[in-house]
Amino acid sequence: MGEVEVQRFGVVSGAGLGKHVHNEFGLSLHLESQRGSETRQALLDFGFTPTALFNNLDLLKIDPASIDALIVSHGHFDHFGGLVPLLKRDRGKMRADLPLYAGGENTFCHRWVVPPGGQPQSFGVLDRRDLAGANVRVVVADKPAVIAGHGFTTGSIARASFEKVVPNTQVEVGMRDGAGCDPAHFTKEEREGKLVFDNHWGEHATCFNVKDRGLVVISSCGHAGLINSIRQARAVSGVQKVHAAMGGFHLSPAPEPYIAQTVQALKELDVDYIIPMHCSGAGFIRAAQRDLPDRFIMSYTATRYI
Repeated sequence: MGEVEVQRFGVVSGAGLGKHVHNEFGLSLHLESQRGSETRQALLDFGFTPTALFNNLDLLKIDPASIDALIVSHGHFDHFGGLVPLLKRDRGKMRADLPLYAGGENTFCHRWVVPPGGQPQSFGVLDRRDLAGANVRVVVADKPAVIAGHGFTTGSIARASFEKVVPNTQVEVGMRDGAGCDPAHFTKEEREGKLVFDNHWGEHATCFNVKDRGLVVISSCGHAGLINSIRQARAVSGVQKVHAAMGGFHLSPAPEPYIAQTVQALKELDVDYIIPMHCSGAGFIRAAQRDLPDRFIMSYTATRYI
């Protein structure tokens, strides 16, 4: 089993005294890869608010000018909330041909939260006009695609395991007030104008094939299923060994038997390291600590994995 080095961000001292990293519900990851003398960097997701994103980028000294690609995992606001503000603040410092990889047209739909017995409430929309205005090249990667020459996206994730998309947001298909998703990509039933269950067909996982270790599969929120995401990464890359599975696994609402199935599947896939974040849930963390003690790594904001 390959090793992983874990670096925890410590106490701020010196010129930064009085500052600290911000933690909020959402996800944003800085990815750095090296092949020979060639280094590439990407930002995967952008958190819920620009306040946390800007604070942590600045405190961790991540230079926007060094970013080769942007990736948005899916169309939930807690993953793209900081994107447009970041472009407004830093686009002038970034490379001219900056791409943004999205997993499918579904990413750009209006989304709604419907509380029990309540009325639908907006959960935001990623507006293509903001991206075009910032001169960002949108790549809709519903098929696998190479990212910055080093990583790759799985494309739309096949649903081939026991996993199911648990109830979450609802989707409004079509354009409204100039924003939304192209209805031509959806079924007749989905185009009827009613809110529909969010199956997250636009979600994708970001992956790397690490020399002598295997795949690192980053499931930002895992609506499509952690095991489905890993299997998709193996299928599109041809690499069977999985060094690490990390990110949000969306198991916080899952019952104990479902979590047990997931843990068993991870054992069978022989994943070296399990690094849950974001929406993975306390139940899964307890199960992984108990049943996969040598493979589980607890993650915190501003942790670096090498």
